[in-house]
Amino acid sequence: MRNCKFILGMLALSVGTASGCGAARPTKYYQLTVPSDVVSENDPNAYPVTLLVGSFTASHLYREDHIVYGSSSEDMGTYEYHRWAQPPTEMIGEILLRELRVSGRYRSVESLRSNAHGDFVLHGELYDFMEISGSPLKARLAMELEMRDTKSGSTVWTHSYSYDEPVSGKEVGAVVAALDHNVQRATAEIRTSLEQYFAAHPPAAAAQ
Repeated sequence: MRNCKFILGMLALSVGTASGCGAARPTKYYQLTVPSDVVSENDPNAYPVTLLVGSFTASHLYREDHIVYGSSSEDMGTYEYHRWAQPPTEMIGEILLRELRVSGRYRSVESLRSNAHGDFVLHGELYDFMEISGSPLKARLAMELEMRDTKSGSTVWTHSYSYDEPVSGKEVGAVVAALDHNVQRATAEIRTSLEQYFAAHPPAAAAQ
């Protein structure tokens, strides 16, 4: 009987300890800055082409909503209570689509998932989108894009991007801000590179 009382006492203590714990730690969600849907004034010199932006491929880490961290070595991990509002592959693809659309430099820019007919298709592969520990702390973005001519099926343009953005702080929010700035830098560079390609290879006007 004495042993039974001891066991019951321990169970009561365990229940009391559990009920005394605070609420579960809330999860914080972050998103990248997305350009507005307002298209720039039509450029009379806009290229007479329709671009289709396809989805980005990546490892499973960047197709989920976790924020990834790592070091210069091969070690990687994810934050449990800090997550993206959408997988990075989807966010970056949407930002690129809108950036090209609002530029007004093309007849049309649509998602590959739409029913639109396109003259060229853009695809990307995301290699790195993560916090890199060290001094200083950095936000790394590395990806590669290619554009394929839908008529010939050939790849006519490629662009590689890799940059470590300095992080001004030690909080996860500061890392997110640096990653966001890195994405904006990348999309501006990609936009310029594409315009340079079409300037060097003027497309013939096609019937809409």
